[in-house]
Amino acid sequence: MTALKNDRFLRALLKQPVDVTPIWMMRQAGRYLPEYRATRAKAGDFVSLMKNPELACEVTIQPLDRYPQLDAAILFSDILTIPDAMGQGLYFETGEGPRFKKVVSSLADIEALPVTDAEKDLGYVMDAVRTIRRELGGRVPLIGFSGSPWTLATYMVEGGSSKDFRKTKAMLYDNPQAMHALLDKLAQSVTAYLNGQILAGAQAVQIFDSWGGALSAAAYQEFSLAYMKKIVAGLIREHEGRQVPVILFTKGGGLWLESMADSGAEALGLDWTCDIGSARARVGAKVALQGNMDPAVLYAKPEAIRAEVARILAAYGAGSGHVFNLGHGITPEVDPAHAGAFFEAVHELSAQYHQ
Repeated sequence: MTALKNDRFLRALLKQPVDVTPIWMMRQAGRYLPEYRATRAKAGDFVSLMKNPELACEVTIQPLDRYPQLDAAILFSDILTIPDAMGQGLYFETGEGPRFKKVVSSLADIEALPVTDAEKDLGYVMDAVRTIRRELGGRVPLIGFSGSPWTLATYMVEGGSSKDFRKTKAMLYDNPQAMHALLDKLAQSVTAYLNGQILAGAQAVQIFDSWGGALSAAAYQEFSLAYMKKIVAGLIREHEGRQVPVILFTKGGGLWLESMADSGAEALGLDWTCDIGSARARVGAKVALQGNMDPAVLYAKPEAIRAEVARILAAYGAGSGHVFNLGHGITPEVDPAHAGAFFEAVHELSAQYHQ
């Protein structure tokens, strides 16, 4: 594999010295970019785009071509690839988001689910990772990812997105044995999936626990964090002569940072509701922190974006261990020029904290 020309993202995750705070953005390949919309139109729909390794590579690299400040690429895929490979039948309803043809509602349904094999069942993702690594040519590191077991379970039990997680939480409290059986199967699948991505060329991985924040404190520890810890313990941690850092991101997880920092992951992602300076004080030197600007700031004028970047950098303070990001994904209506102003501000204003 080609040597990395820019490794500041990986260095920051390992709390090693960097010249400026590295930056990448959740959903950086996405609908806010006209070039992405053109490629998606060529593919026909989102699922066809995701399952075509050449087109997935094209949209992964589009933001890097537009914004030279980006310090990492993230694989273009979806968190719901594993439930789809388990036979749930993923499709996207216009205006409704992801849906599944089959739902999981009993222990019998769960026992019938297979544990997925990364190459056999999700080979198109592994092919995309290999293609992207080749085409990147060492420009920046490639991030692989998966949804967390709890987050994947919510979609499988609800049959799609949910505001209240009524069916999933009913199963959790009424039939914890069934919920644990589902989460265990998902944890095995996620571990194999992320290890497959690492072997194919991903240089860091992120676990997206999008719905962990919907749980009570006790339920979060038992039904979300426990399974993410299991995954972290089972991951390949060194490949191609480098450490492979792991980032845990629980949206709404700011209350539980101390226990997340004990997970074995190198970094924690923060949403925008959590002050990054307080978070740093709470976790100390245990983990790096990623985040955490409110994505809605990108609707504001470039001067306001710059002011918010300055505030977050000052809150984190001097030294390495900070990867700048949004607190969640960029939204489709953002002006691409505003994203560019965001990236420029991070590199320009952060140099003073790395003297």
